[in-house]
Amino acid sequence: MNVLMFVLTLVLLLVSEASALSFMLPQNNRKCLMEEIHKNVLVTGEYKLSPAPGHTTSLKVRSNDGELLYGKENAEKGKFALTGDQDNSFYTICFETKVPHGVRVQQDREVYIDVKHGVEAKNYEDVAKSEKLKPMEIELRRLEDLSEAIVNDFAYMKKREEEMRDTNESTNSRVLYFSIFSMCCLLVLVTWQVFYLRRYFKSKKLIE
Repeated sequence: MNVLMFVLTLVLLLVSEASALSFMLPQNNRKCLMEEIHKNVLVTGEYKLSPAPGHTTSLKVRSNDGELLYGKENAEKGKFALTGDQDNSFYTICFETKVPHGVRVQQDREVYIDVKHGVEAKNYEDVAKSEKLKPMEIELRRLEDLSEAIVNDFAYMKKREEEMRDTNESTNSRVLYFSIFSMCCLLVLVTWQVFYLRRYFKSKKLIE
């Protein structure tokens, strides 16, 4: 049983979708991250900023239409969560630090953020406590959710493939029609030039 739990945990780690990174945020500067979020997919984020006297840092999470999903002034550390309301949507995570005029600081501020999607964002410890599940049962529940997430991802990729194929076919049709139109215009222009030159040469009595 321990071997099976190890294998399940290894599979989850291999296919989990999470992104953790850290970066330096200079004074009076702003840096944003942008990620895609699918419909009905849970996204959680945990952030922590290094101590930096004189810095005042704000955090804002916005949807692709500018709606504020999460905001925190004087952010130090914390968590946020959001759920996608539509496919092909994006959200931005922006950190902005400000230093009052006349205040000198010696160091930039380091930002650490860990963003998790889907299965990795779900807190299975709370699920185990609320439903009184055993460790093996909670791993099976996680694997079931993971399988569902994989199926949804494949369905999403298939949908995107169909959309791209439709777009390519539409583009090819437009290119074909434009090519035919260009050839017709060229033929008309060549015909007009031939008749014009023929009349011109006849008027100059160069040809009969």
